[in-house]
Amino acid sequence: MRCSNITGIVMDPATFFTELKRRKVYRVAVAYAIVTWLLIQAASILFPTFEAPPWVMKVFVTAVILGFPVALVLAWAFELTPEGLRRSEEVAPRESKTRKPGSKWTAVIVTAAVLAAALLAFQFARTRRSPAIEPPKQTAPTATLDKSVAVLPFENLSSDKENAFFAQGIQDEIITTLSKISGLRVISRTSTARYNSAPENLPEIARQLRVSNMLEGSVQKVGDRVHINVQLIQADTDAHLWAQSYDRQLTDIFSVEAEVAKSIADSLQATLSPQEKARVEIKPTTNADAYVLYLRGREYQTRPDNLLQDFRSAINLYDQAIKLDPKFALAHARLSATASNIYHFYEPTETWKQKAHAEALESLRVQPNLGEGHLALGLYHYYMEGDYEAALRELGLAADALPNDGDVGLYTAAVERRRGKWTQALATYQRAEEVDPRNPVMLYDASQTYFGLRDWRTAAERMDRVLALFPDSFNVKIQRAYIEFCWKGSTAPIKSALESLPPNFDPDGVVTFARWDVSLMDRDVVAAEKALAACQLDTIASQTGVPLPKSYLQACVDLVRGDAAKARTEFEAARPSIEKIVVNSPQDGTRRAQLGLLYAFLGRKEDALREGQRAMELKPITHDVIEGAIVEDFYALTCARLGETDEAISRIERLLTTPFAVDYADESITLSDLRQRWEWDPLRKDPRFQKILAGPEPKTLYN
Repeated sequence: MRCSNITGIVMDPATFFTELKRRKVYRVAVAYAIVTWLLIQAASILFPTFEAPPWVMKVFVTAVILGFPVALVLAWAFELTPEGLRRSEEVAPRESKTRKPGSKWTAVIVTAAVLAAALLAFQFARTRRSPAIEPPKQTAPTATLDKSVAVLPFENLSSDKENAFFAQGIQDEIITTLSKISGLRVISRTSTARYNSAPENLPEIARQLRVSNMLEGSVQKVGDRVHINVQLIQADTDAHLWAQSYDRQLTDIFSVEAEVAKSIADSLQATLSPQEKARVEIKPTTNADAYVLYLRGREYQTRPDNLLQDFRSAINLYDQAIKLDPKFALAHARLSATASNIYHFYEPTETWKQKAHAEALESLRVQPNLGEGHLALGLYHYYMEGDYEAALRELGLAADALPNDGDVGLYTAAVERRRGKWTQALATYQRAEEVDPRNPVMLYDASQTYFGLRDWRTAAERMDRVLALFPDSFNVKIQRAYIEFCWKGSTAPIKSALESLPPNFDPDGVVTFARWDVSLMDRDVVAAEKALAACQLDTIASQTGVPLPKSYLQACVDLVRGDAAKARTEFEAARPSIEKIVVNSPQDGTRRAQLGLLYAFLGRKEDALREGQRAMELKPITHDVIEGAIVEDFYALTCARLGETDEAISRIERLLTTPFAVDYADESITLSDLRQRWEWDPLRKDPRFQKILAGPEPKTLYN
């Protein structure tokens, strides 16, 4: 067999390989390979530092690879001699530079190898807490990895501590991006919020969160530049699977979030589908100021106590972000969800309904496959239309786009609960909890479900878990005490919980309402009046969500004291405000039921029964088992006040076994409420009512 060389001269194979050695082609190949590897490693560090776009690295690698055959051709065609560089065919073998053969080439190879080794040592000799220089991506161990990951709170390294929201926001958005990857199991921020950044007891935290891998990070924001360090750690071995450092303009922060998500997926051997890859790489906005406003709004929206003032702050910030970037689909979706929460918890008005619907539709018009947009539209159908099939359909689309989003499972369970599918709801909560074991919102909702089913022991245990995660949540403290009251009949836990709160602490008047309520349960009119006098608000939020004028609460105190004339005057003062609430929210059953009770206190029997019946028509228990039960509670209370004793007792007997005919307010129907609350005093002399009070707690009936 014969080979032809590059210059067209034909030679035997033995001669050819001798020429390769003489012309030092082998050494050039080895030296080029080492130097090329060294250059690529150096470029992987330097290019991101100088913010070179990703295509620069691709072009550089391609160029050095294509240079390899060129180097071999040059090594064959030319030879370095004592007289200088000459064409190889012009140099006789005996003239070839043989003295100390290859000494310079050897020096080059050795130098390159030393530099490569130094670079490699530099990359790996980094402490766990100081990933300031970008190391090369490290391949995960060949064994199958558990693809579960929790993103711990990022440390805020900014000199301006007001930027703490930004570090939290970056963590939140990385979690959101990761939640789009079905091959991973990602823990929500609500489950990780209570941990410190870069904690020492990673294995224990991983056990609590039921994950194998943890992502730690830090954020430093200076003006419009952001420096982010992240590292993925295998918790049980403390092994670093991957780490990276980013120094970017604020407008390029989304590419960092996408890169982090893809690198984590790669490290944990999770494959992204083309659709997931596209979702991960989408930039929500190119406006840095809009993004900062969005992150501020998100911080208010996700606070645990669901206060109206926090929701309003979030709405304002999202609105500002959208003004700067009308195509910011994610901000439209979050704005819609926040408007739905205000409608559901506080103000069920047409204005909020229209805003929630319009913003959800706009988010999906701008970005049709946006999971958060489908979630927002699902909330609209759930909270505002009561269209549970449509809600579940949208939540299903949200689950496809956000397979790890805890809120999707949470709201799916809530819709099933609202339909009266208790077994399905509890199973859905349980599945969601397996994905997100320390999500306090999830645990709270599950606790509320057991509370509604009168399983006091389980409800209390679940609420204790919420308190362990959020010990400063005043609303949870109060509600936990009410569970104890329903269970054992003592008001002492409620008073103890209220005494533990800071003086003058009264967001939206919730604390005042509880102080007033428990004082009247104890018939302590002095304490009730003292609580009202200390409150600076004219309108106080009740546990049912209905804002009540202070005059209404004062009128109730007067009734308990026995001053009917003064009570009537106070009720009349409150009437215009409560009537206006109903005018503004004509489809809300609870508000109409509350108005019916007010009319009953005023002796307006026909008006009271009309409003109570209209409330039950708007929210029939066959369609909405939660609000439907509450409005029936109000109607029973209204009938009792109006002397419709037979109707009241008949309803009480049925409602004592009805799921969710219980609440943290005066319309609640449990044996403890019936025995303790002043509102049921008109029935106390009736033998049938006395028989109910003397009996055991009936078993709640549910499927």
